[in-house]
Amino acid sequence: MGRPSKRTREIAKGLVPLKLYSLKEAVDILRNCTGVKFDQSVDISLKIGVDPRRSDQHVRGTVSLPNGTGKTVRIVALARGDKVKEALAAGANYAGNDELCEKIAGGWTDFDALIATPDMMRDVGKLGKVLGPRGLMPTPKAGTITNDVAKAIQEVKAGKIEFKLDKQGMINVAVGKLSFVAEKLVDNITSFLNAVLKAKPASAKGHYMKSMHLSSTMGPGLKIDLRNFDTVKE
Repeated sequence: MGRPSKRTREIAKGLVPLKLYSLKEAVDILRNCTGVKFDQSVDISLKIGVDPRRSDQHVRGTVSLPNGTGKTVRIVALARGDKVKEALAAGANYAGNDELCEKIAGGWTDFDALIATPDMMRDVGKLGKVLGPRGLMPTPKAGTITNDVAKAIQEVKAGKIEFKLDKQGMINVAVGKLSFVAEKLVDNITSFLNAVLKAKPASAKGHYMKSMHLSSTMGPGLKIDLRNFDTVKE
């Protein structure tokens, strides 16, 4: 393993080993970790105290981040008839049916979200091997299978994100950009944590949100003090 860069060594000097940081402290530290030429994403890695192998302990949901994601979201809409025009008018980057399905089946996934009308689900089901591993499979629970394609597209563009537990019991999401003012990042993170709390399975026992790290694309991972997030915050 090579020697850490000068930038990495400078960042490490300002960190306290094993410290649990408040959201505000962590956000301020990450925003002060300059030295790169692009707007870094701010990411959460949250360990959940459930058994991901049990079907009654899956954690999944959506949340509309109050300040958006800061990301330009590329949206594909699979629909027929007038719904194609409706999707394009609402801001979908691509909209169609058979031709788009064939393109995706061939491995094309150059987009961030897929919205489909219910009458397209037989076709979408055949794309599971391509969409599933990339987290692009639409679901009714996430609001991405719907006849109201315009509303779904507008929500995604405004900052609606989906979260779900992986096989290691982790939830990993991006909650904004480092260029956001600190208060907006804290608001987004708080909204996300509230949504995860609301999605707590009835069968979950013991400590639910076990640990969380906040990081930026090129910044350190900071462990967050979650003691103030045992209950949903208004």
